[in-house]
Amino acid sequence: MAAELPPIVETVDLRKSYGLGGPNPVDVLHGVDMTAHAGEFVAIIGQSGSGKSTLLNILGALDTPTSGKVAIDGVEIGGLDSDGLADLRGAKIGFVFQFHHLLDEFDCLENALMPITIRKGAPERDDIEYAKMLLDRVGLTSQLRKRPAQMSGGQQQRNAIVRALAHKPRLVLADEPTGNLDSRSGAEVFALMREIARETRVAFLMVTHDDRLARAADRILRIEDGRIHEGLGD
Repeated sequence: MAAELPPIVETVDLRKSYGLGGPNPVDVLHGVDMTAHAGEFVAIIGQSGSGKSTLLNILGALDTPTSGKVAIDGVEIGGLDSDGLADLRGAKIGFVFQFHHLLDEFDCLENALMPITIRKGAPERDDIEYAKMLLDRVGLTSQLRKRPAQMSGGQQQRNAIVRALAHKPRLVLADEPTGNLDSRSGAEVFALMREIARETRVAFLMVTHDDRLARAADRILRIEDGRIHEGLGD
């Protein structure tokens, strides 16, 4: 079972405050303990301002905690400098956002390979074949040479999902990935993310306001007042 293996993500007593030393410090996260394992799809829910995006930014090595432990695939990020954090993001983490953030001047395949291009300078043949396989998996084989403006919103978001997975990360962080889509396209994109997480054994954490999608996840983490709870709540 996945839960018997070391977690891909682990936080222990994670805390985050802003404005420390100033007149009005703000405590956002209050001792968050959580894990996520390979192949697990976890939904993160909570009211606006509850700390969801802050948690995702810390797990993505885009922000640092005030205190506590954060480990990604066994690497504690607190001991890394800026170069080490960048290397960790490039090697082990993929990101999917509400807006696809594809680059208009590049085609579907080039956008999917962009993290690899940035990291290596140029993708290798195996990288290209793996990206093509993923693009076929999400129904974009016919779109390989089309630019974002030539694709539908759902196709653009599928392209963004492949971009997050093409470098074979251990963790994918998704912030409202279906929030900019109609209900049908959103459901299709969610189903694809769910299936790919299981198939590729990546740990997938998704922030969502959609309770229907959250219920379809393996587990729900609810953030209230900077603290983590299991399940949807009342």
